[in-house]
Amino acid sequence: MPTYTPPLRDMQFVMHELLNVVDELKMLPAHADIDADTINAVLEEGGKFCAEVIAPLNLSGDAEGCKLDKTTHEVTPPKGFKEAYKQYVEGGWPALSCDPAYGGQGLPVLVNQGMYEMMNSANQAWTMYPGLSHGAYEALHAHGTPEQKSTYLTKLTSGEWTGTMCLTEPHCGTDLGLLRTKAEPQADGTYKITGQKIFISAGEHDLAENIVHLVLARLPDAPAGSKGISLFIVPKFLVNADGTLGARNGIFCAGLEHKMGIHANSTCQMVLEDAIGTMVGEPNKGLAAMFVMMNAARLGVGNQSLGLTEVAYQNAAAYAKDRIQMRALSGPKAPDKAADPIIVHPDVRKMLLTARAYAEGGRALSTYVALQLDKALSSDDEDERKECEAEVALLTPIIKAFLTDNGWIATSHCMQVFGGHGFIHEWGMEQFVRDARINMIYEGTNTIQSLDLLGRKVLGNNGATLKKFGKKIASFVEEEGTSEAMQEFINPLADLGDKVTKLTTEIGMKAFQNPDEVGAAAVDYLRVVGHLCFAYFFARSAKIALEKQGSGDPFYTAKLHTARFYFAKLLPETASLIRTARAGLQPLMAMDEALF
Repeated sequence: MPTYTPPLRDMQFVMHELLNVVDELKMLPAHADIDADTINAVLEEGGKFCAEVIAPLNLSGDAEGCKLDKTTHEVTPPKGFKEAYKQYVEGGWPALSCDPAYGGQGLPVLVNQGMYEMMNSANQAWTMYPGLSHGAYEALHAHGTPEQKSTYLTKLTSGEWTGTMCLTEPHCGTDLGLLRTKAEPQADGTYKITGQKIFISAGEHDLAENIVHLVLARLPDAPAGSKGISLFIVPKFLVNADGTLGARNGIFCAGLEHKMGIHANSTCQMVLEDAIGTMVGEPNKGLAAMFVMMNAARLGVGNQSLGLTEVAYQNAAAYAKDRIQMRALSGPKAPDKAADPIIVHPDVRKMLLTARAYAEGGRALSTYVALQLDKALSSDDEDERKECEAEVALLTPIIKAFLTDNGWIATSHCMQVFGGHGFIHEWGMEQFVRDARINMIYEGTNTIQSLDLLGRKVLGNNGATLKKFGKKIASFVEEEGTSEAMQEFINPLADLGDKVTKLTTEIGMKAFQNPDEVGAAAVDYLRVVGHLCFAYFFARSAKIALEKQGSGDPFYTAKLHTARFYFAKLLPETASLIRTARAGLQPLMAMDEALF
């Protein structure tokens, strides 16, 4: 059975040494009283919940799965899940970063981010039950009416109710303009909603007493396409005027998907039959409100793969130190044993260090984006808010796609470290691989994220936001350019920055002639920019590690080794990615469809 130890030391390094989050947060009125001790204490206690309560349920939950009673349409999650959720609520964990006006603790987003990383490491399938509630909370907090907020936000904040997002239909995935679910206005201001949704994570369960579904649907006179979509609150149980629960609403689970992974989460086929809903925001403008939830979900999915990368690495590293097989090519390293531990073999080291580097790089980038999100939400400087919002928008598709691609690579490597045992369920590694695979698909496939990054976030404003982020990198390069000890990090970072600028310009010129050139280059382009982000944070981490080498703390020695591995063995991938991005559209589209 796999084990998990919360990576508190690296979390603290990222927050307090790399990003100096307390100094940044204290500039925000909402967090003027925050301190490092509070952040550390919350995450330490949260780590105990993750390691001791939900991690032991991961393997058994995967084996047991969820059960649907087709007569009552009720779904029962695996044994122990409901009890664990009760502890989660009693501990106040759902309320960490929520607004105190609705019972929240008002802590920074980045604290909640750290908690969710640990929860995803411990048990991704369980974490998905409360996970989407934060997105529903954010959407209603931003776009709900005062009445909707008073009815739903307190319950979502406390965790008494959970939330979902109901977008996908059998014929309609990313292209939401095709959706057919209908909303008929009623005399009392509500709507009767009829249709079918699929792939709804945590769409039905018994962990919480109510489920708040946010549903996209069309009004009778709605224009075609995405401009004719409205957003509705459709609770599992109707809510009375006094806040108590009323009758069962006309939304129910008709089937559970049989999936490759995340077996312990109920991925539901939801049917709406004259379900009563109330509109969120304005008619035909539902996508704007839903995008608040979708963007939160995309950051959350990146965090899922970060969590899986970390836990897979921990278990693979422990196994590699213990498992003995063959001798090192250079001679015995454990002469007192029948064979050497497999960690002596170079390729095992490569697989382990790949996972470690992707975990540490992902943690740095994710925490940085969470900090920018805190500024966007809480700064009293409008210019700073707008700038941070733009940067979060730029980096969100990278968090979602780059971290989930890396999670797939890392968990696969870690399973490989186990050899034949990696393919066996009881070790837990094959579950991490299966669970990691969905993260590249949902909340917008990674290709969609790549198109979003290149087409909208970069070329859409002539690279203005990317240039601003690039200036931060250039400033660091200039500061450290004369440091001999930093040359192994600064030179490749500066070189990649220049190449990204040239590549962006080149693709932009091609796209001006043929927009399909964006589709041909986007996936490679996102990965290149993802590496630029990682290289920046690894270079900054290396600077700190070099300064702390004399401290005697082995943490800094390990950080420096990991940074050197990243620059030597992982960053060079960008050379081939740039080359394939430049190869353009013609090799992809030249072959006649009939030949496929």
